[in-house]
Amino acid sequence: MTPVFGIAGRSGSGKTTLIEAMLPLLGARGLRVSVIKHSHHDFEMEPPGKDSARFRTAGAQEVMIASPFRYAIVHELRDAPEPTLEAQLARLSPADLVLVEGFKQAAIPRIEVYRPAHGKPPLHTEDPTFLAVVTDAPLDIALPCLPLNEPAQVADFLCRTLGLA
Repeated sequence: MTPVFGIAGRSGSGKTTLIEAMLPLLGARGLRVSVIKHSHHDFEMEPPGKDSARFRTAGAQEVMIASPFRYAIVHELRDAPEPTLEAQLARLSPADLVLVEGFKQAAIPRIEVYRPAHGKPPLHTEDPTFLAVVTDAPLDIALPCLPLNEPAQVADFLCRTLGLA
């Protein structure tokens, strides 16, 4: 089974920036990495009025947009419940690692990106799935603390923890 690792934190903490910085580092180790990002908001992948959006609006359950460079599938849930993380993972192509941003309720190993200066409480104190905290300030906690501005150290931690290259 493909290892899955969560990157969690409050809005604006730097989760996306950290994942973005780690992707080329993990790729340089020969790892194929996929990312799932959860959003509580609705989103549009194509501009309104474009063919693919029109198909979706007209009632298509799924619309695939394909080019010589990439493809995307937009699946309309309509009145169906939101799929679980496990269901979303099953939709991905084979990979060596899946990083997950969000899905806070999923029982997966994760790290928290935490910036005390933002004035918001940490998440790791309430959830035993957190294995480390990535931060930009010294913290007096039992979990390992990794420097936010050193994505290579965070990538090393993930690989060691998951037994990857």
